[in-house]
Amino acid sequence: MDVLARGQQLRLLAHRAGSARLGCGIRPSRSRVFHSVVAQARQSAALRELEAQQEERASQALENKTPVVKDLTWERPLEIIKYPDPRLRAVNAKIGMFGDKVKQLGMEMLEVMYNGDDGVGLAAPQVGVNVRMMVYNPTGRRGDEEYILVNPQILSTSGRRELHEEGCLSFPRLFADVERPHKVKVRAQDVKGSTIMLTLTGWQARIFQHEYDHLQGTLFHDRMKPEELQKIKKGLVALEEEYLQLHPGAIVQRV
Repeated sequence: MDVLARGQQLRLLAHRAGSARLGCGIRPSRSRVFHSVVAQARQSAALRELEAQQEERASQALENKTPVVKDLTWERPLEIIKYPDPRLRAVNAKIGMFGDKVKQLGMEMLEVMYNGDDGVGLAAPQVGVNVRMMVYNPTGRRGDEEYILVNPQILSTSGRRELHEEGCLSFPRLFADVERPHKVKVRAQDVKGSTIMLTLTGWQARIFQHEYDHLQGTLFHDRMKPEELQKIKKGLVALEEEYLQLHPGAIVQRV
């Protein structure tokens, strides 16, 4: 929003606030209304920051309790599993070994991602491997910059949040808006075990947070506001019914 538009909005708010108080015989000054609007904005920003801090602490506590694997095994060929497969909600173990196996899993995950429907990121549980590992390429084009992140952690997020449409390879053809922090600071390891520090903004921050949620057992529709969730609820139920037909008696978390 430009400065002129913001000024017009504040004047409108001041006018409305003044009109609302005319009945009691006291009309607030423009200065008082302005400071009230600023105070409310600061309070909202502080609440968002507090919520982000609480979520980060909860995530850290969960990571501290997760098991550690010393070997990696997976079935080939890797395939994307669909919601509501219970593996998407399962605990994902930390990786405690590094080298060729970790790199190989990462490369195979990237290949699955490229073969998906416009995929730009993929978490290990989405291919049925319940470990804390993700891959992404912000353009989705082979040959562009690729990331293989092992045992990622969110160190901090910005108070500024943005609403943007998201999809997920485990939820074919379902799209809706999700609100996420604009900026995120991250610590992870590469395939050799070396520490990586990243500060991501915008699109890359959104991709990372989406895939990181998978490692927490959180799915993108869990973060949608009720009106957005309602837009895709029919599709979610259809995926649930399809899965239960193929897996009679399975226990799944339904929407």
